[in-house]
Parts: sequence; C-alpha cells; structure tokens
Amino acid sequence: MSLHERLTAELKELEPQIIRWRRHLHQNPELSFQEEKTPAMIAEILRELELDEVRTGVGGRGVIGVLKGVRPGAVVALRADFDALPIQDQKEVPYKSTVPGVMHACGHDAHTSQLLGLASVLAKHREEFAGEIRFVFQHAEEESPGGAIQMTQDGAVDGVDAIFGVHLWSMLPVGQVFISPGPIMASIDDFVIEVKGRGGHGAIPDETIDSIVVGSQIVGALQTIASRNVSPMESVVVTVGTFHGGDNNNVIADSCRLTGTVRTFMPEVRDRAQERLTEIAQGTAAMMGASAKVSYIRDYPAVINSEKEAQVAREAALAAFGAERVKPMKPLMGGEDFSYYLGKVPGAFLFVGAGNPEKLANFPHHHPRFDIDEDAMLVAGELLGRTALLYLEKHSS
Repeated sequence: MSLHERLTAELKELEPQIIRWRRHLHQNPELSFQEEKTPAMIAEILRELELDEVRTGVGGRGVIGVLKGVRPGAVVALRADFDALPIQDQKEVPYKSTVPGVMHACGHDAHTSQLLGLASVLAKHREEFAGEIRFVFQHAEEESPGGAIQMTQDGAVDGVDAIFGVHLWSMLPVGQVFISPGPIMASIDDFVIEVKGRGGHGAIPDETIDSIVVGSQIVGALQTIASRNVSPMESVVVTVGTFHGGDNNNVIADSCRLTGTVRTFMPEVRDRAQERLTEIAQGTAAMMGASAKVSYIRDYPAVINSEKEAQVAREAALAAFGAERVKPMKPLMGGEDFSYYLGKVPGAFLFVGAGNPEKLANFPHHHPRFDIDEDAMLVAGELLGRTALLYLEKHSS
C-alpha cells in the first residue's frame, strides 16, 4: 500500500479526534487579532507530534509547524485559518458556541482541525518522503489587514516552493472537490463617499443643494462602471451598502455618506474601477453644485491560482476521488487573504463541498446557523495531504 493510500486509511482512523478538535474550537471561538487559546492549542498539539520545528507568534498570532522528510527537497506549505466571526450562534447542537456573540461561521475551526489531523498522520511517515512540509496556521483571515500579510512579512513562506489551501464550502455538495487554475476569488476594496451640499428648509429647495439627491445620482451613476467602463468579458461588482443622510423629514440634508465595496479579479480592472469611481462621484457632485470626498481602501488582492500547482492538485484529487467527484470551480466574488501567499510563491486555493441539507449544513457562510457536514474534513485533509506528497515527488530529486 502506497503512502497516499495509507494516508487515507490513517486519516479515517483519526477522524474521531479531528471531530473532537473541531467541536472544541467551535465551542470556544476567538475573534480576529484576539486569538490566544486557539494558537496555544495548535502549538501544543504540534509539539506533541515532535515536528522538526514549531514557531509561535508568527506575524503576531500565527503558528507554523515544520516537518522534514528523509532528505532535503522541495518545500511545500499547507495553510489553515482559525479565527471566528462576531455572530451569535443560533444552532441547536451540542457543540454550539459558548462565547456570546462569537461563532465559527465560515469553517475555520474545521480547516484547522483537518490540518492538525494531516500533520498527525504525516509526522509518522517522515522517513517516506523527501523535502519539507510546512503547516501554516493563520490568525485573522476575516478582518483586514488580515493575518496572511503579517505572516508573509514574518517569513512564513520564505523558502517555500508552493503553497496550497482548502476552503470547506457549505453551498457545495459534501464530498465533491473543486479545483481551477486562474482567478478563483475576487479582490476586496472598500470605499467611502462623503457628499457636501447646502442644507435648508424642505419647503425651499431652490435655496439648497440637496446632498441626498446628489448622493442618489452618484449611486445610479456608479453602476455604469460595470456596464460601460469594463469589458463584458471581465467581472466587476460595485455595491453601495450604506447611505446615511438627514435628520428630519422637512430638512434638506447638508451632507450624506455612502459606503460600499468593489470586487474584481484582474489588477487592471481593479485600477480602472477605482479611477472611475472617484471620477464619477466627484464629477456628479460638481455637476450638481456639491462636492464629494472619496476614500478608497484596497484590502485583499484577488486569489489567482497558478496553472501548474492547480494541475498537481487536480491530479492528486483524481487519483483519490475519481473524475465524478472532481469539478472545476467557478470564480467567487468573495475574497480571501490567501492571495498574499500567492503573491509570494505559486500555489492553489481549493474548495471541498461541505453542504448537506439532511444534517442542516446548508446555510451560507457567515449565517448564524452555519454548520458543515464533518465528513468533509477527511476529504479536505486527504486532498491537501495527497497534493503535498505528489508535489514533493515531482519536485524533489
């Protein structure tokens, strides 16, 4: 039996422990940049595995475990995240969050548990592969600036040849694997537009410059970025999420404030969207006698999978699960700071279905009743493990 096949069997044997880890983390969630007990737990488990190196405090709160094979070779990194969200857990399950107003509503507890399980299995087989596997446990994926950029600045992927990560996805069927090269998740940008007009009595509009009317015109005009400023073959989303202005029904507001988000995949489209958003907001306001101050904040870049690394992952997935379970992944307009790792080294971000209506695991991510089918953790662990081993076999002499 090959190491790939034994990996599958030994992960299955470890499944009860992986589930226990996941449920413990689900009951004890910690918010981004406030993680203390979670990284301590991860580090303790990695030390018990007697890895070659365990680093804590990476980039602030991250943890890295290093497992070296029988001889030097390529270095592959595997990443999981472990922060939670400020959401009240509304599930009625034994492992419901015990922290008021905080829950794992995106699967990060499972990401961490499946990677701990994989590290536990591979640590027993270091004499059977060449090269190095680096287990990267990241804090603060959910909140900008995000833990990934901090960890990369602290050397998390220095010397790494490729990096892979898996996201469990409740809106995809459990057990299926989704892999594609190229853009897979969008860049995330935020904006604030502050419109300044001239307030006055609601019955005398001719003596005012109505900031709410100006803001409304800006909202409509911003939609032309997608329809008239970006190629139909490209993707961009411009969403105004909040609009605040005015204090009374018979008073024309002196000012109003709009906030929103812009999502794109390609850097040139991102630049164009920022340029046009600023021009449209300021130009529309000026046309109506008002002014507009635009603040544009760039958060995470787009996640763009490397062609070769995505192909390695697909080859590993096909061997493990068969063609009927391995699908291409349609790009998502959601964002992920895994992009910062891919800005340093080639790699691929993969998806594993974790949705199952029969187990009430079909609520969207960031929903107060979010949950996963825990069977997906073994699939994700096996996918990462087989991908890492295959990559090392291909790139270690």
